[in-house]
Amino acid sequence: MSDVVILGSGLGGMSAAYEIKAALGADHLVTVVGEGRQFSFTPSNPWVGIGWRQPADVQLDAASALARHDIAFIDSPASAVRPADNLVQLKDGRELKYDYLVITTGPRLAFDEIPGLGPVDGHTQSVCTTPHATAAWQAYQEFLKNPGPVVVGAAQGASCFGPAYEFALILDTDLRRRQLRDRVPMTFVTSEPYIGHMGLGGIGDSKGLLERQLRQRHIKWICNARIDKVEDAAMHVTEVDAHGQPLEQHALPFRYSMVIPAFTGVAAVRGIEGLVNPRGFVLIDRHQRNPGFRNVFSAGVCVAIPPVEATPVPTGAPKTGFMIESMVSTLAANIKADIEGRPATAEATWNAVCLADMGDSGAAFVALPQIPPRNVTWAREGKWVHLAKVAFEKYFMRKIRTGNTTPVYEKYVMKALGIARIRPGTGDE
Repeated sequence: MSDVVILGSGLGGMSAAYEIKAALGADHLVTVVGEGRQFSFTPSNPWVGIGWRQPADVQLDAASALARHDIAFIDSPASAVRPADNLVQLKDGRELKYDYLVITTGPRLAFDEIPGLGPVDGHTQSVCTTPHATAAWQAYQEFLKNPGPVVVGAAQGASCFGPAYEFALILDTDLRRRQLRDRVPMTFVTSEPYIGHMGLGGIGDSKGLLERQLRQRHIKWICNARIDKVEDAAMHVTEVDAHGQPLEQHALPFRYSMVIPAFTGVAAVRGIEGLVNPRGFVLIDRHQRNPGFRNVFSAGVCVAIPPVEATPVPTGAPKTGFMIESMVSTLAANIKADIEGRPATAEATWNAVCLADMGDSGAAFVALPQIPPRNVTWAREGKWVHLAKVAFEKYFMRKIRTGNTTPVYEKYVMKALGIARIRPGTGDE
C-alpha cells in the first residue's frame, strides 16, 4: 500500500486527488492537504469581482466531495516540506509521512514586490482568489457611487494575463449597462510587449483581436509597462522600449484598480535545494516529476516553466486551465506506473484551451501545444464563447462535485478536436 499526499485543494489538487484515486484503487491512501474546506472555481473570479456571481455560486465543500470517494482531507496547510525525509509539516503542528508527494499548491501572490500593490496593504484589487474577488466587488460597489478613472492590468513578472483582459472587458460591459461608462476613463497596463502576447508570444491573431476589442471599447493601453509604485489614487508606471530602457513615465489617476501580480512559490517549499528554483517554483521533468526527489510530482501554477521568450519587461508563461488537467493526468499515470514497477513514461501535451469572457461576447484561444513551435494555433471571438464559458463553469463544478474528472463525452469531444492530455504512446489519455 502506498500513501499519496497532495498539497493544495484547488483545480490541480482536486483533479489530482480524483485521478490518482481512480488509477490506484482502494488499496492505496490518498490525502489532500488544503487551506480551508472551500474549493473555488478560479476562472469565475472576474465575474465575482463585478457582482455577476456570488461566492457560493463558484465554491463547494471540498472535504465532503472528496470523502465520497474515500479520499482524506486535512484542513491545515503545509508549513514546511522535507523531501529528504518524505515528510510534510502542517501549520497545526502535525506531520505527514508520504510515499509520493504531489505539489499543487498554486502560487504565492507577490503583491509585496511593488509598493502599494494589492488589496490588503495596498490600493489595488485582485481576482486571483475568491475572497479577493469578493473584496473587489465590495470596492466596486463603493466606486459606483462616485465613478472615475479605472486602471486594470498585469504587473511585471505576471504569468496569468487572461483574467486581466477579462476583468477590463466585463467591467466595460457592466458600466455600459449601468449607463456609467461615459464617466469612466479606462487604461489597461501590462508587462506584455504587445496586447495579446499573453506570456505565450501570441496565440493566432490574439494581438489584432484584443487590440480591436480595447479600441472599440475606448480602453487605452500601455505595454512594456513596469509598475513602480501605487499610491492611494495614482499608479506610477515606467514604459520601456524594446531594449528595456525607460521611454516614458506615467502617473495614472484612478478611483478603482485591479492588477494581477507576479507569482512565486509558496513558503512551504521555497529555498529547498533541488526541489525548487530561486522563485520557489517546483522543478519538474517532462513526466511532471522532480529530478532530485523522484517521489515528488507537481502540477499547475506552482511548477517551474521558463518564459516562452525574453521580453523587455519580465513576463511569465501561464500554467492554468486545460494545461493543469494535462499535467494531472500525466502525473497520475506516472505514479501508478512507478508503484507497479514500470517506467514512468507519460508526458503531458501542455495543450492550451482558453475561453475568455468579454461580458457580452468572448474570445477562444487554442494552442497545441502551449509553448511554441505549435501544431495548431487559433483565436476566435463571438457571443458563443461567452455562453460556452458559462456552460463550462457549471460543467466543471459538477465534475469536482461528482469526482468524475474525465467524463466519456468530454474525452471523445476533446479527441475529436485533436486535443489530448498525454502525448500519444506515453500513457493512458
